[in-house]
Amino acid sequence: MRVLMLEGVSQEFGGLRALDGVDLSVEEKTIYGIIGPNGAGKTTLFNLITGIYNPTEGRIVFRDRKLDGLTSYRVARLGIGRTFQNIRLFNRLSVEDNVKVATGWNESILSRLFRRSYAHHDDEQSSYGVKDLLDMMGLYEKRLEYAGSLAYGEQRRLEIARALAGRPSLLLLDEPAAGMNSTEKVELMGLIQHMRDEMHLTILLVEHDMQLVMNTCERIAVLDYGRKIAEGSPEEVKNNPLVIQSYLGVEQ
Repeated sequence: MRVLMLEGVSQEFGGLRALDGVDLSVEEKTIYGIIGPNGAGKTTLFNLITGIYNPTEGRIVFRDRKLDGLTSYRVARLGIGRTFQNIRLFNRLSVEDNVKVATGWNESILSRLFRRSYAHHDDEQSSYGVKDLLDMMGLYEKRLEYAGSLAYGEQRRLEIARALAGRPSLLLLDEPAAGMNSTEKVELMGLIQHMRDEMHLTILLVEHDMQLVMNTCERIAVLDYGRKIAEGSPEEVKNNPLVIQSYLGVEQ
């Protein structure tokens, strides 16, 4: 079953065409990679899917629901979560509270006024979900520490936990391995596959680490100067002459 479809999606910024007629089709419960050199349009693509930008041309459909024109909040409520290339945590909140924020859990008076918006998240459910997510990310023992005190790789995992706290069915990971050492990258590969299998997620992955992409993704699209130049299995992409010339750089 197809979860996400992009048809002829283009994005312009003041005459600069960051994306040019991109088509994508992502099947349910797959790990789908998007690769390409810096400036290829990968993060712009994520920003379009999550409602930060509206496409100049084309359409984006998630489970038969048109996304273009929706705000980021409404996109998230439909079941799309994401992380960011540059980590965006609340550094002066605890690890636990960073995840609770994403569930809609809050004891402030203002949140009580809007509690109806989060009717499917009572405090007991949220706490249980937070513990599970922190356990999964290996962060439960650090739940009371400030998020800003975590090591870089731990902050990356915390951001993933926060994205999962919104209970998405489609998870967008923007360079989750950036800044990680080799051991952390191997652990991340297993974690991504575990999330897909255990939480029944579809995962869209932007990443520069080719070992992680080739060993984790079932299908890969390659962007270059805003255009999709190739798509296929890891083996097909790795051996595509155009991809080798424009991105990988060497014969495999």
